[in-house]
Amino acid sequence: MLFFIGSESFFFIALIIAYIYYSHPGGKLAETAHYLDIKKTAFFTFFLLASSVSIGLAGMKYSQGNRKQALSWLALTIILGIIFLSGQAAEYSRLIHQNVTISKNVFGSSFFTLTGFHGLHECRIRVHFLCNLLLCHHFPPIFTLLESYFPISKRAFAKSIH
Repeated sequence: MLFFIGSESFFFIALIIAYIYYSHPGGKLAETAHYLDIKKTAFFTFFLLASSVSIGLAGMKYSQGNRKQALSWLALTIILGIIFLSGQAAEYSRLIHQNVTISKNVFGSSFFTLTGFHGLHECRIRVHFLCNLLLCHHFPPIFTLLESYFPISKRAFAKSIH
């Protein structure tokens, strides 16, 4: 599991470095960054960040033995993530209608690759949480919950709480 989390982290780091490298002034991305709607992106990013807070509260309530509140916070986390993913889908649609695609240029390639893999990661987490809520009718085990959402290992988490 630690290898998977590490490789996923390095993959995202490499994508971010490539994006930053090509977006410097005069770089291949500088002329196409005007396609992004920063206000909408910030708006939907708020929901993503809020889901980080709600999942933390879900874990806290679960560790305090309050299953009902933990499930409520987990449900809110799912909803906030779905709002974020909906915003990402709307952004993709808008860009594609402006003929910005993954094959058009370096901006399209780096933007769709980076945000697409992040969206896939977020979608996987939401499905995992939803399955626990709807199919199993229980709060996911705390280690599974944290490993799904935060890039840490069971061993590191266990050491941090002792």
